Amino acid sequence: MNIHEYQAKALFAENEIPILPSHVIKQGDDAQSICESIKDQPWIVKAQVHAGGRGKAGGVVIVRDAEQLEPTVTSMLEKTLVTKQTGEHGLPVNTVLLEELTSIEREIYLAMLVDRGSKKIAIIASAEGGMDIEQVAEQAPEKIFTHLIHPAAGLQANQIRGVAYALHLDKPQIKQLANILQSLFKLFTDNDCSLVEINPLIVNAEGNLIALDAKINIDDNALYRHQKLQEFYDASQQNQAEATAKQLGLNYIKLDGNIGCIVNGAGLAMATMDLVKHHGGEPANFLDVGGGATQGKVAEAFKLVSSDESVQSIFVNIFGGIVRCDLIAQGVLDALNEITLNTPVVILLQGTNAAEGKKLLENKSPNIIPVDNLTNGAQQAIALAVEA
Repeated sequence: MNIHEYQAKALFAENEIPILPSHVIKQGDDAQSICESIKDQPWIVKAQVHAGGRGKAGGVVIVRDAEQLEPTVTSMLEKTLVTKQTGEHGLPVNTVLLEELTSIEREIYLAMLVDRGSKKIAIIASAEGGMDIEQVAEQAPEKIFTHLIHPAAGLQANQIRGVAYALHLDKPQIKQLANILQSLFKLFTDNDCSLVEINPLIVNAEGNLIALDAKINIDDNALYRHQKLQEFYDASQQNQAEATAKQLGLNYIKLDGNIGCIVNGAGLAMATMDLVKHHGGEPANFLDVGGGATQGKVAEAFKLVSSDESVQSIFVNIFGGIVRCDLIAQGVLDALNEITLNTPVVILLQGTNAAEGKKLLENKSPNIIPVDNLTNGAQQAIALAVEA
């Protein structure tokens, strides 16, 4: 789960990671009163959306004229911000973060993330902060430094020194960095994070380190342990279909293709998408209805995928183990009672009660095409999408 910058900085403050003085203004707040009370100095007004590239898209504005603070905030709260990460439809700005303007002498990149290959927590650091780390990695990989933290051993003093030396910090800054890294590690482990990123971590004119930005991702599978973090979820920042799927308990991710996929089991869903891709098609989504899918859940999944305007064919691939194929078939039929099906649907049913499931679907719609194996199903779905 992604959270907003202002939420991440609230966690930073709780863990004594230095941030700038700030104010949060949300839709419905009395922006005029808040701005009147703080307009005696310059502010940075930052749109709160789950995407990078805000500055280039007009989502980060420096306001030096006190009279322009409230109009700038109000205007930003009415925006839908489009950046290189949001897609063409953009994301709504429902909250803005106001931070005091400060001097910047240096910009540093600092992050912690789960390194699945080593099964450790990786510290990623670079003196080239303030820009896309992917660009630095591509153009100057020697400027990125990685240190792996063993979960059993924790963060070690020699690792802190290694990061500090790589970033060319002086002695007082090394002490500050040590405190920041120790706090980041505690925040990371206490909250089951998959990523904590500061870009940039600045050195100001007084030589102090301050987190100018903050990005935190939290492992969805651990959210049941964190009631407070669950309250940070913002459905407005998700694709609407993904938000709906989350409410329905479906594992759904929107993709850029035109072949809708409805599968039971994450591994089979990945294999189905791989095969579609292998034969020249483009999956429109990942959708795992789960091993214990109910008839109602299948119906909702079918309606969700068929409502996607980019979908030109649907591939339903079910292996009946825990779930029964006849329940899947009945779920499809329930959905057909509520929608007009204009999209061709290729259905592969195998396993428990597969014969019964196939019989239920016989002659129910000319757009339902049964197949007997996975390769044939993928090829049929691709061909039908091309014809659409």
